[in-house]
Amino acid sequence: MKQIILSLALFLFTSCNNSRSMDTTKKELSPERAKLAASLEDLKDEHVKMPKLPLAYEASRYINTTSQELQESLKGKVVLIDIWDYTCVNCIRTLPYIQSWAEKYKDKGLVILGVHSPEFAFEKEAGNLEMAVKKFALTYPVIADNEFEIWNSLANKYWPAKYIFDASGTMRAQHYGEGQYQEFEAFIQKLLLERDSTITLPELTPHVRDADKPGAVCYRPTPETYLGFERSNYGNLEKFEPRKPTIFTLPTKLIPDRLYLSGEWKIDRQFAVPTGAGDASLIIDNEAKEVNLVIKPLAEKGFKVLVEQDGKPVAKENRGTDIIEENSNTYVVVSEPRMYNIINNAKFGRSSLKLTSSSTSFGAFAYTFTRDCKELE
Repeated sequence: MKQIILSLALFLFTSCNNSRSMDTTKKELSPERAKLAASLEDLKDEHVKMPKLPLAYEASRYINTTSQELQESLKGKVVLIDIWDYTCVNCIRTLPYIQSWAEKYKDKGLVILGVHSPEFAFEKEAGNLEMAVKKFALTYPVIADNEFEIWNSLANKYWPAKYIFDASGTMRAQHYGEGQYQEFEAFIQKLLLERDSTITLPELTPHVRDADKPGAVCYRPTPETYLGFERSNYGNLEKFEPRKPTIFTLPTKLIPDRLYLSGEWKIDRQFAVPTGAGDASLIIDNEAKEVNLVIKPLAEKGFKVLVEQDGKPVAKENRGTDIIEENSNTYVVVSEPRMYNIINNAKFGRSSLKLTSSSTSFGAFAYTFTRDCKELE
């Protein structure tokens, strides 16, 4: 009888152990994903630790979280810090991927923290950032890095920038700008398996645009162009005093990719604004797929800015999402401080863009021009 009892106990012990090992089978990245992850440099041997996050800001600077919730949520997790700016077109183009990762891995050990480091002063206003987070449907925590504390603690220099830390708080990889989305996601999966080798991993997020696919051939667009005196490079010959009314005239010949003013403007540190003394225009011969302009209504809201491409109203096939048509003319209606998508050309190419307004509320900050890419056959 004693022998039978011992045999039964041994059987039950062995069965339990076998059952437990089946539930905790260790998983590894597939060779394909391991190759993708390996394309990013693993920085573990540099032993850089995650900086301490500011947790004493006013409550409005923590979106989708509180300082206490944020502190608790990071413990023992893989943490991705995404430094972004809500008027930066390159940042905006990364957000679908980051939001996808937040949803897919929130229950698998990943915490994403959006660190909003504002390029322009108006982006420091809590309501403006909250509006942007809602517009882009971001569900992960966002912190307003208005004094660039987190930016500086990482010695960052770029928008956007991604830094990922493993469960022990060690920086393992970094990436600047757009691209390498599947490579970065595979690296995320690598760190999540290091933390818990039993989790089931989903498929990688598909590429949102052809431009994001490896080996895509891209056309170079007109460079980003600023309107404030801090970084402006107008093609006009007139000299101007900051914040003083200046009448600008167009020279006989316009240089491609240079911004020109026409009419009376005041040039502030970060923006240009019409004085209200008649129509004032912005003209630029540019090469792009899409053209965006960061605009802040300085006083009144809901005013219209006339938009013309190659001397005509913008053709339907070339209109950005913020273009409206009224009485056979095309306009942008400025109602909130953000990036406005003005042109979305059917084909990448060169054209002349002219914006005209007499409103003293038309605060124009910066143009961005996007490239077009084709996947290699």
